[in-house]
Amino acid sequence: MINRTVLVGRLTRDPELKYTNSGRAVASFNIAVNRQFTNSQNEREADFINCVIWNKTAENFCNFTHKGSLVGIDGRIQTRSYDNQQGTRIFVTEVVAENFSLLESKNSNQNNQSEQFEQNRPQNNGQNYQNQQNGQSSPSRNPNDPFNSTPDIKDDDLPF
Repeated sequence: MINRTVLVGRLTRDPELKYTNSGRAVASFNIAVNRQFTNSQNEREADFINCVIWNKTAENFCNFTHKGSLVGIDGRIQTRSYDNQQGTRIFVTEVVAENFSLLESKNSNQNNQSEQFEQNRPQNNGQNYQNQQNGQSSPSRNPNDPFNSTPDIKDDDLPF
């Protein structure tokens, strides 16, 4: 049997971290995943999927994500039930996340406003950054800049 789920979407609220009586960390969150098609009004709809994540992965998830974060989730679908305070049986279907990926830079916000990114983007200011592997300096590259991580390529290196 196979029970695998892969989701890419945005968090609809900050993840909620709690601890069980035995000390295990558990975080619950909701992810909005756009559908691949539009409705009759030519609007794209989304599914809002309940997820949980456990242990150290839950703590890491809460430390690095917030409402609006674009994340990738790898996990499995789980169903469970419980009786609420009124004695009614409640059925829950959720994704138990086993792994996650952060799919945008730390400086990006939920609206992906490029102005904010440009204001928060580290500036080179003529500083030299040390290449950790071979000790060579590269004045035009900042190793902390995720959008400038390609190696220096010279015209002689190109096959055309």
